[in-house]
Amino acid sequence: MRIVIAGGHGQIALRLERLLAARGDEVAGIIRKAEQADDLRQAGAEPVVLDLESASVDEVAERLRGADAAVFAAGAGPGSGAARKDTVDKAAAVLFADAAVKAGVRRFLIVSSMAADPLHEGDEIFDAYLRAKGEADAYVRGLDALDWTILRPGRLTDDAGTGLVRLEAHTGRGPVPREDVAAVLAELVDTPATAGLTLELISGSAPVSVAVKSVAGN
Repeated sequence: MRIVIAGGHGQIALRLERLLAARGDEVAGIIRKAEQADDLRQAGAEPVVLDLESASVDEVAERLRGADAAVFAAGAGPGSGAARKDTVDKAAAVLFADAAVKAGVRRFLIVSSMAADPLHEGDEIFDAYLRAKGEADAYVRGLDALDWTILRPGRLTDDAGTGLVRLEAHTGRGPVPREDVAAVLAELVDTPATAGLTLELISGSAPVSVAVKSVAGN
């Protein structure tokens, strides 16, 4: 498979690139800064320098053409203000989804956030983030041309992955290592029967492959 990942230098994305490349997939990661390219190459991914905050749908679609799957794992980051939550967490996700449709890439995964909701109330930056992610999720759900899966991890940690997770429509709050999030994404890419599902993810007791298979028919 050829898989294109938006936000290719993110902490989850780099882990995902390593997993996909190790199993023989062809991986490309979209990055904003050319100086990040070596990190992607070391992970086994082809770096694609493109700013999703200024690129056109046509420009992104050109990078997606020929891919078997697209993964949106970009984010404005914890140090950013409310404005960039809107331009990255929402607008860039919408742009990437539109580009996937234009490029004919049906399989589409988006890394969201637990409690993401377009109607979320509050004036803090994190409130703006949850609204932006919720609006992006809602937009993707409305695209019939995509076989989308939305993954909403709990509190992300840098702990070593255990390979044991809880993956359901509603899990309740809890932590999950980024390594396990990447492992679940790698499995979801390969499981088109999860299309149309919005899934929450925390650490649990089910092996990743078992957890994904168990939701695939629901």
